[in-house]
Amino acid sequence: MIDYNPKNWASLLYKGHSGRLRTFLFINVLLMGTYSLLVILVFHYWYPIEWVLKTGVHSLLGIVLGLVLVFRTNTAYDRWWEGRKAWGALVNHSRTFAMKMSVNLKPEDTQNRVFFARVLGDFAHALKNHLRGISRPDDLEHEIYPEKAFAGTPHIPNRLALLLHSRLGHVLSTGKISGDQYIVANRELEGLVDVLGICERIKNTPIPISYSIYIKKFLLLYLVSLPLGFKEEFNLWTIPAVMFI
Repeated sequence: MIDYNPKNWASLLYKGHSGRLRTFLFINVLLMGTYSLLVILVFHYWYPIEWVLKTGVHSLLGIVLGLVLVFRTNTAYDRWWEGRKAWGALVNHSRTFAMKMSVNLKPEDTQNRVFFARVLGDFAHALKNHLRGISRPDDLEHEIYPEKAFAGTPHIPNRLALLLHSRLGHVLSTGKISGDQYIVANRELEGLVDVLGICERIKNTPIPISYSIYIKKFLLLYLVSLPLGFKEEFNLWTIPAVMFI
């Protein structure tokens, strides 16, 4: 996340988009300016044609477009906020599980304490890579895992959750924790798997295709028709006006 102070107006006025987004916007705005120039040259100077389309039409359509875009923005924010809550739940479940196992296991049980501590950290790291479509089992602490623990699995976070449940059951069966301690600690592991499912649901469920298709078509028609409606009133000023819009 970008670290910034929302109360510092002066610094925000000088902040802009990232380099890749800035380049993307610049290219598209430049294309719209070029298209507007061609419309002015063709329909205003070379082949003058009187158009019925006026700026008032776009003013009315702009109200509808604004409502649609507000809904789209709210939907995007809801998805972002749900993801932020899920990642916060991952942190809370990891901390709580670590504290419970630190209390439940004896101080001399170094092997199990180290195992739970490292696998918890690996789970968060593997989940981040999994959501980005990256599979890197070599990044994990292999000396604490069984041989070929991740062989043939495309879902490393799920395998790590399985290893955590398996080790928790092992310390229960060997009498290192009680049944009540197992039940309490198991809730946190179930919470980790819930977070995994929430993050995958957000990633794999995009905006409905029909909504995405129609808003893009409407935006394209609106932008393409802007120079045609502005040329009679603004002439060459249509170019910067369309680029700004």
